[in-house]
Amino acid sequence: MRVNTQDSTPPKSSDLKRSAIEYFIRKGYKVEENVSFEGYTGVQRSFDLIVRKGQLAQGVWIKDWNRTIGINMVINLDKAAEEVGLPNPIIIGEKFSDHAKAYANRRRIMLLTKRDILQSLR
Repeated sequence: MRVNTQDSTPPKSSDLKRSAIEYFIRKGYKVEENVSFEGYTGVQRSFDLIVRKGQLAQGVWIKDWNRTIGINMVINLDKAAEEVGLPNPIIIGEKFSDHAKAYANRRRIMLLTKRDILQSLR
């Protein structure tokens, strides 16, 4: 029996979250984890991170999926952030569909890929 000595398991979601936290801290943000707010409709809205710089606070969703993030997920983040008064939300994932990119560009939503984060941490 041969044992593979290289760790071939992909990074866990918590690893991506740790990397994202480090990324935002290096960019001068204060970071809070796992934050929920009650929206104006009474629905609880949860964010993986809240990042703050000066007076600006932004909600962050981290989707550590091995597939493309589509427009529906970006719209859901936009609605959740708008409902609790957090402008310009951020979503982190592997890759994004063209429709998701176009919507995010129109609505000033930041799309960050794992690659963006890992390259900036080098």
